[in-house]
Amino acid sequence: MEQKFWAALRNRQLDGFKFRRQATIGPFVVDFLCIERRLIIELDGGQHDEGKDAARSAWLQAKGYRLLRIWNHEAIENFDGVMEAIRLVLIE
Repeated sequence: MEQKFWAALRNRQLDGFKFRRQATIGPFVVDFLCIERRLIIELDGGQHDEGKDAARSAWLQAKGYRLLRIWNHEAIENFDGVMEAIRLVLIE
């Protein structure tokens, strides 16, 4: 799923916003990062630990980042809708 997202986000394909894949922020590596909008996109599947994710999210948000978590099944079932939701967050 990450590869499909990267194909849609790379090279400023989403409204001209630049994304980095597997970007490092402090002690963490995030799935996708738009530095310009301080937006992190995380694709979550069954492997995620909610306790660790909450602490990680709190740390990133304290540093001024917005975090958008997308479940893998949601991305698979409604890819176009998820991409539109990301676009809307970027332009707000």
